[in-house]
Amino acid sequence: MALGSCSSSFNYDVFLSFRGADTRHGFTGNLYKALDDKGIYTFIDDEELQSGEEITPALLKAIQESRIAITVLSINYASSWFCLDELAHILECFKSKNLLVVPVFYKVDPSDVRHQEGSYGEALAKHEERFNHNMEKLEYWKKALHQVANLSGFHFKHGEGYEYEFIGRIVELVSGKINHAPLPVADYLVGLESRLLEVTKLLDVESDDGVYMIGIHGIGGIGKSTLAIAVYNLIACHFDGSCFLIDLREKSNKQGLQHLQSILLWEILGEKEINLASVEQGASIIQHRLQRKKVLLILDDVDKHEQLQAIVGRPCWFGPGSRVIITTRDKQLLASHGVKRTYEVKLLNENNALQLLTWKSFKTEKVDPSYKEVLNDVVIYASGLPLALEVIGSNLFGKSIEEWKSAIKQYKRIPSIQILEILKVSFDALEEEQKNVFLDIACCFNRYALTEVVDILRAHYGDCMKYHIGVLVEKSLIKKFSWYGRLPRVTMHDLIQDMGKEIVRQESRKEPEKRSRLWLLEDIIQVLEDNKVSGTNE
Repeated sequence: MALGSCSSSFNYDVFLSFRGADTRHGFTGNLYKALDDKGIYTFIDDEELQSGEEITPALLKAIQESRIAITVLSINYASSWFCLDELAHILECFKSKNLLVVPVFYKVDPSDVRHQEGSYGEALAKHEERFNHNMEKLEYWKKALHQVANLSGFHFKHGEGYEYEFIGRIVELVSGKINHAPLPVADYLVGLESRLLEVTKLLDVESDDGVYMIGIHGIGGIGKSTLAIAVYNLIACHFDGSCFLIDLREKSNKQGLQHLQSILLWEILGEKEINLASVEQGASIIQHRLQRKKVLLILDDVDKHEQLQAIVGRPCWFGPGSRVIITTRDKQLLASHGVKRTYEVKLLNENNALQLLTWKSFKTEKVDPSYKEVLNDVVIYASGLPLALEVIGSNLFGKSIEEWKSAIKQYKRIPSIQILEILKVSFDALEEEQKNVFLDIACCFNRYALTEVVDILRAHYGDCMKYHIGVLVEKSLIKKFSWYGRLPRVTMHDLIQDMGKEIVRQESRKEPEKRSRLWLLEDIIQVLEDNKVSGTNE
């Protein structure tokens, strides 16, 4: 099933959990009104449940569809086993759905909740008498109370300040959390759920032990940025501040690292006028101002180590529980910065590729069966690369079958410039000799045995060949692939190979003899027959 923005699954900003007899017509009622006055869409259960009634499916659904749950832990909260069931479900969603839970200790001591003492101890003792046949449920409730008491929240003590001021602080926190407007994502996403699950496991948002840096890497156009946006939309509200620096490679070249440092500080601290004299000063200020804050930072499309040094130098720059996500085409960049938690974005499988192409081409999941053959041809051509599927699908929207067939032939002959420009970024970042090695492989040695490629090209490039191969692998331009124990082969995505061949073709579009490399048999025969081999031919 396709996913929309992860934030689109939220129907409520806030879910209020409370003991009606304690606070419905007082504190909780006032809190609800204050939230509602600020335009914060809040779920409050208006029905008084009678003793013995179970939590309803509608209530469970409301919890699951809320961004934040506020638990008003009043003196008699634990006396209601309904409230305890509700609390336990909230904490399950805290773990499984990244629900943000904000406990409010209203005229009760957090330690009483944590250790089940005072009124909470008395309530649990009564429940123990009633549920002596179901001690597992009792332990379930005790664990939930202990967990919620360990979360950061608010404590209102009788006689210490005005309730309206206390409520104002809660509303301010909630406003800050929900004002992280979700970033726009593609209108149709496939294969995202499993990727999202893997990355959120690496992030371990629940843990505040230390700072985690996570790297997302893969070839251009494979969906790294889309995945990072989905992660941001899902977890940003769990942090004191967040910043998503989109397209960092291009922006650092055009605007400079100081400008990006200023944006980061502005996004998290809310201070617009931060003048930085140098990149070094910016790095120092980031460390000084953010080392006690729990922040979420996403650096999208990083291509140079100095970008990481300037913006997210070391984990100690940020407060406990902070998370830094880096997307890049260069796996070595992550290793050199000490990023140990990494996720490689894989190509789409055939079913997901067909699903994405169908939607982009027809804006529906169902299509005329007569298009099946041409759709499959494009899926094979794109080889699971989302960028290619989206570009080709959009270009062929509303076209006839004959137009599809003609376009596919054209793409195979001359690849789409829009696709090649994205893929070529990794090539442009190579050193000159590495570019030549890549072009040699793309034009002549794709799918050759690794040892054979190294032996052949060593004569031209010397003992640096293994290093050059390693760089191409790290930049996601080639792979070393072993099949059933056989010797590893050098392989590359078909469109990356097309990109390499197109670079060579552009050296002389109409005169093959002037190109640096020849790979088509008819071109080679023609050049030899005409005796036009130039000094540039390799």
